[in-house]
Amino acid sequence: MADILVLYYSRTGAVRQMAQLVARGVDGVPGAHARLRTVPAVSTVCEATEPAIPDSGAPYARLADLEECIGLAMGSPTRFGNMAAPLKYFLDSTSGLWLKGTLAGKPAAVFTSTSTMHGGQESTLLSMMLPLLHHGMVIVGVPYTEPELSSTTSGGTPYGASHVAGVGSDRPITAEEHRLCVTLGHRLAQTALKLAR
Repeated sequence: MADILVLYYSRTGAVRQMAQLVARGVDGVPGAHARLRTVPAVSTVCEATEPAIPDSGAPYARLADLEECIGLAMGSPTRFGNMAAPLKYFLDSTSGLWLKGTLAGKPAAVFTSTSTMHGGQESTLLSMMLPLLHHGMVIVGVPYTEPELSSTTSGGTPYGASHVAGVGSDRPITAEEHRLCVTLGHRLAQTALKLAR
């Protein structure tokens, strides 16, 4: 089995649910396996630390996860049209991998959740792509051949899967958002296996 890293940061749980759906899409491809990982929160208090293992959810990501996997799906909530600081902080630690070209040629996909329909989904997805492109990764999106992309009235973009969680983070993932998350994971795994040959 070839592992695809599904890396995410989630504050209220929506991105975690999306990551699980992307992982389901990855696992639906014969020969592919999703490796679910998260990143710890970033604190404004210098002495604050997170436990080495999270109390719940996926384990924290290590640089080795990026080295060992043949593809990457990355998810973050939107923070003013950009990815959340904890995910950016982790990516900022990957310079050694960049110097070695470790991720060059591997496929990557991105996904996000916002509070509102116009809360910066597409700019967040694009901002998440930038460091991946610097690493030489191949970006996989969601094509308009997926009917949900044209019919959704909530989340969903050609840049990656997205979800509108609501201001109170109380909106469930819609059927269209669900399908687009699974589709994104499936397409990423298929592409990764082809490129790894």
